[in-house]
Amino acid sequence: MNGVTIGQAATFVGVTVKTVRHYHKLGLVKEPERDSSGYRRYGSAQLLRLVQVRTLAAAGVPLAEIGPMIDVDSALFSAALADVERQLTDRIEELIVRRDTLRRLAEGDRALLPDRAVALLERLSGLGFPAAEVSAAREGWVLARALVPERFDDYLTHVEHALDDTRFVALIKRATEAAAWEPDDPRIAELATAMADHFLANPAHLKIVTGLQARTEAATRYKLIALHGEEQGSAAARGVTLVETKLRSAGIHIPRPDAH
Repeated sequence: MNGVTIGQAATFVGVTVKTVRHYHKLGLVKEPERDSSGYRRYGSAQLLRLVQVRTLAAAGVPLAEIGPMIDVDSALFSAALADVERQLTDRIEELIVRRDTLRRLAEGDRALLPDRAVALLERLSGLGFPAAEVSAAREGWVLARALVPERFDDYLTHVEHALDDTRFVALIKRATEAAAWEPDDPRIAELATAMADHFLANPAHLKIVTGLQARTEAATRYKLIALHGEEQGSAAARGVTLVETKLRSAGIHIPRPDAH
């Protein structure tokens, strides 16, 4: 008795009988003739072909492409394998990027913000800013990075330098406290004046306000970033408006929310 049964062939190659029959149906492996006892016997040639097909399929080569690859001469087969390898490498790199993104998502901020921004958020917490304020900064920076990506890195640099100034930090903390004030509280105007004066006296810090001005649809993008999380008519929104008004009166260009 020469050859093995389909069940034995499937076991030897590492696939199921159903898979072998599927290969036959697709024409990838020629079905052997029946012997005198009525059984189909798989010889070494058929087993080799099954191994080739199974190996290529396991490597991710579409079944429709396997037949032509095996049937060409050795040089063309090697070239085809090299092409498959390049495709697999691209897929692997794409999957690695997806995996890394999922890992960053699991870490929270790192999926949406660069490491520099995450470090700055941690620095804000270390400086004593409330968790709600740090969360608001995080959301605002995510928006800023999406809306004005070409200037976001420079913006982070401006923030890093400004946080070295204790006067600036004190003003920002005061502004955080002001969010709980009534919109008509006279202290809002006083704080806005103090902040505007600080920005005008410190051009490097002023870039925190002016540095995220987009080239297109500037007013719309600026408003989305500057007033993110602030309810219309709130103390915080009024404070932002007063600071902007004072800066504009000093000749600083800041997009107007009603501009188009």
